[in-house]
Amino acid sequence: MDTQAEAIGMFGPGSEAWQLDREAMLILGVGPRALLLQLADPAVAAGVDEHSDFREDPWRRLDGTLRSYERIIYGSLSAARGEIRRLNALHRGIRGAGYSARDPVLSLWVHATLIDSTIVGNDAWLGPLSRERAARFYEETLPIARAFGVTDRLLPPTLDAFDAYMAERLAPGGGVHVTDTARELAATILNPPLPGLLARLPLDPRAYGWTLWPAIGLLPPTVREGYRLRWGWRERLVAGWLVAGWRAWTPLLPAAFRQMPQAIAADRRVGQ
Repeated sequence: MDTQAEAIGMFGPGSEAWQLDREAMLILGVGPRALLLQLADPAVAAGVDEHSDFREDPWRRLDGTLRSYERIIYGSLSAARGEIRRLNALHRGIRGAGYSARDPVLSLWVHATLIDSTIVGNDAWLGPLSRERAARFYEETLPIARAFGVTDRLLPPTLDAFDAYMAERLAPGGGVHVTDTARELAATILNPPLPGLLARLPLDPRAYGWTLWPAIGLLPPTVREGYRLRWGWRERLVAGWLVAGWRAWTPLLPAAFRQMPQAIAADRRVGQ
């Protein structure tokens, strides 16, 4: 294998993916938003509920999702391909009444939530993001969708087609419908127990759940309403204050503090 191609991975330093997925502040928006959108599909919610310990340890699910995504974006070619193989093997055993994790329709939706959330998060928090850059990013991610079994018949070929797909899915009768199961799982996402040793602290999750209000603000209104999430003046004010603070501090902090460790490691690997 060509050593340069191995080091660059599936995308490389000249890609939009390397630029749009590197800021750590996006974790609080892109990650929760993508998970909430995924669970808004009843089949995904059922699969997560029946085949994971999500309720007990939502941090592990979020961390695992983001680590997998970042490994595919910033990992070496062998690391990225290995992660795709691992996820495909893991998903083969996830099936139940009316769903299968290897269903190309569901694979497309899970993929779409990550791509859409990356675009929306960057545009709202670090943007504005030009249509041209968003289109390049979307086209770069098409091989990932195919690697997870999404057929070209299902896969929107352009950003315009992708936007139409998202609008169709989110429209009444489009298959996105927030169930009671999804609402229960969402409560765990938005008011999670503290991870690790912090779990020993006598803190009510509501004491820090407000840090995820910016993610609620990024949701499509119909999905937010489906989850029955409050989005009044208090939530808007706090979310706006947090995002403004993050945007103000981002240019002042060194890369080691504000960028994803996978992105920094990838820069070092290719000599950036």
